[in-house]
Order: sequence, then C-alpha cells, then structure tokens
Amino acid sequence: MDESRATELAQQALALAHRAGAQSAEASVSIAQRFHAEARENVVARLEGSTGKSLFLRVFRDGRKSTLSTTDLSADGLREAVDRAVANADLVAPDEYAGLPEAAAADGAELRLTDPFLGRRDGGEKVDEAIELERLIRAADARVTNSSGSHYSDAVAVTAIANSTGFAAAYGWTRVGRSTGPVALDGEVKRTAQYGTAARHLADLETPASVASTAVRRAVDLFGARKPPTMRVPVIFERDVAAALLDDLFAAVSAANVAVANSWLSGQIGNRIGSDLVRVVDDGRVPGGLGSAPFDGEGVPTRRTPVFEDGVLRTFLFDTYYARKLGAATTGNSTGGGIGPSNFYLEPGSQTLAELIAATPVGVLVLDTIGFATEHASGTYSRGARGFFIEGGELAYPIDEFTIAGRYTEMLAGVDAVANDLRFDSSVVSPSFRVAEMTVSGN
Repeated sequence: MDESRATELAQQALALAHRAGAQSAEASVSIAQRFHAEARENVVARLEGSTGKSLFLRVFRDGRKSTLSTTDLSADGLREAVDRAVANADLVAPDEYAGLPEAAAADGAELRLTDPFLGRRDGGEKVDEAIELERLIRAADARVTNSSGSHYSDAVAVTAIANSTGFAAAYGWTRVGRSTGPVALDGEVKRTAQYGTAARHLADLETPASVASTAVRRAVDLFGARKPPTMRVPVIFERDVAAALLDDLFAAVSAANVAVANSWLSGQIGNRIGSDLVRVVDDGRVPGGLGSAPFDGEGVPTRRTPVFEDGVLRTFLFDTYYARKLGAATTGNSTGGGIGPSNFYLEPGSQTLAELIAATPVGVLVLDTIGFATEHASGTYSRGARGFFIEGGELAYPIDEFTIAGRYTEMLAGVDAVANDLRFDSSVVSPSFRVAEMTVSGN
C-alpha cells in the first residue's frame, strides 16, 4: 500500500477545505485491500475480495463542526464532499470545545504493524486454508456434523491523516484471521461454538489445527451439561469472556460516558475500586497489537496509559473534545468520530489457567456468556452463561442455563487471581481471572 498516495489525498482534501471557507480541518484517508473466504461442508461458500478508499473529513468554522465521509476520492468527489461539509457547518450550533488537537508530530515508532507476505500471498492458498479448517473440525470429532462456517480473512491497508496544524503522516497495517464455528450433534442434542484467532502477522496466528481443536472442544465438552444450583462461589472467567468484561469496563472509563453521567466510575479518580491485582492499561504502542498505531484518529501520538494501578482508578480515557470539556488532556484515544481503545487490557499474572482451576476447591469456570445486561450508569452486571462446575480443583461436569450477576465494584474488588494467558488478538483483551465470590443463579 502506498502511504505517500494516501497522505497526498488527505492533503488535497485539506487544501480544498481551506479554499471552501473552513478555518481549520482534518482529513483522514484509508486505503484497504481485503480478502475473505468462507467454507462449509468442505467447499467454498463465499469468496470476497475488494480494494476500497475512504475519506473522513472534519471541518471547523466559527466554533461549529461538521463531519462527512465519502468513498469517492476522485478530484470531483473530493471537491463535492468538501463543499458539502463546509456548507453543513453553518447548520450546526457552535460548540466551545470543538476543534483540532494541539500541533503534534509523528515519531516514527516501529510497532510491527505490517506483514509484507500478506500482500503477496496467493488467493488459492487462502481459500484452501478455509477448506482445511472445515475439514479439521469434522475430523476432530464424529459428532461434528455441520458448521456455521470456517473462515480465512486478511486486510492490507494504509491510514493517513492531515490537519491544519501542519500534521501529515501515514502508516501501513495488516490484519489476518482464521475462525470456525462447529455444530455438534449427540442424539437430539445440538451444541455450537465459535473460536478464532487474529493478528497483524500470519506467523503469529494459532495454527489451523489448534483453532479447530479448541472450537470443537468448546462444543462437545458441553454435552451432558446440567443446570447448577443457586449458590455463591468463586467464578473464573476464561480469557475470551474476561475480555467482554473488560469491554464493559472500557465503556465506564470512556470520557464520553463520564461526561453525560453514564458511567458508574464518574467522580472516582484516585479511589480504590479493585483489588491489588486490578492493573488495567490502555497501550497504543504494543508491538504487533491489533489496537496499536503511531497516532490516533486525530493525529495525536498514542501512548501507554495506566488506567487502574493496583486497583486504584488513575484516569479516564480521552480524545481532544472530551479532554477540553472535562478539563483534562487527551490520552490519544480518538477514533476520529469518538473515543475508542487502543490495546486495553488487564495485566497478566503468573499462573496458568489450569493452575488457577486447581487452586479453586469449589467454583465455576465460565466459557461463554449469553445476552447483554450491563447497566453502565450503575455498574450492575448480569449474564446467562455456560461452562464447568469445579470440584476439588478439577472440572467436574459441564453446566449451562445459569446466570451470573453482581456489581462491578464487587467484582473488581474480588479479583483474587489472574492467569498468564493474555494474547493481543483484539483491541480489548484480558487473561483469565477469578473473582472470589459471585452469585450463580441456577436451580
């Protein structure tokens, strides 16, 4: 991908915005080549390939902000988009907090964001990989009779930003993933599962055999599941489920939610919220991280931001707009149109998940959750779940049709063990961890 071409397009849009009457502006250009193959029943069910360009434009005039996006990056398309954006600014009420960030420069950090091989990889190999993944899940267990699809996907892209402070920079990035969804049948009982892996580099992915094995195990291990009794016991959240909890936590530390009193953490900076093991970081500089970038969506250099240190809430996460509104400094978390995570994660511990289970005499291991019932303003949590009952430090039997409920304050304060199985396969990730006691509602 041509970083210079993307930067040139962003600068062209910026110059047009100034000529059209914008007092300041920002242009973000993305150029991406994408591929996706889906296999079912050992044949290709879907094959997609595309190369797309897009522009996201923000213009400011007399304290007013207008945004506009387009996929037409021809000379006429740019001119039309810019003219509409500038005209629309006059229709918006002034906002004293709207505007560009302070001038900044890209620092050229090497973050391992690109895999040169992906752009050269043969399309036939990619299709064969999706078919092979479908074959592997069927070979792993005779009870696997179908799937919701086995997938290979990749993207090779470049992102460029130019703004009126003089900032103009671009970076290339790649992403590759493989995933599968086996459907297993035992008599009349059907079980499904989903599992996948994603990375910047092909070599960093889990192997197809590992993905297939994990996906099938997640499906067939739940045959014979029973509904547990209602109880208060230690609960271990496996890393994928733990990541979903961290996603809820990110919403609570987003300044966009804090500013409108839609966060249970409002007013809690400096207070102890969790146990000493709650060390949560947002880090845009993790080498190879799927949320890593040299700068955020408005050209601010990314950084490592400790959000919770030994259970104490240290900061919320900001873009320029909400930093001004709340009297803080941006943390480099702009998506261009809001606030988002870079690599938001709970720092890992030293135990394996197996060791954590062995150290739990009685409890529940949660492998999957169902539904969405998080109330961000109050911090209450409730989910349907599936997993295993733990007895004597071992997985005793599968369980389902139960609900886990609690308050985030109690959950974070109750974190008493953290595993070492963190992997950066998304922008919000977590190792497995244990909460000392939660309500499990079953029979």
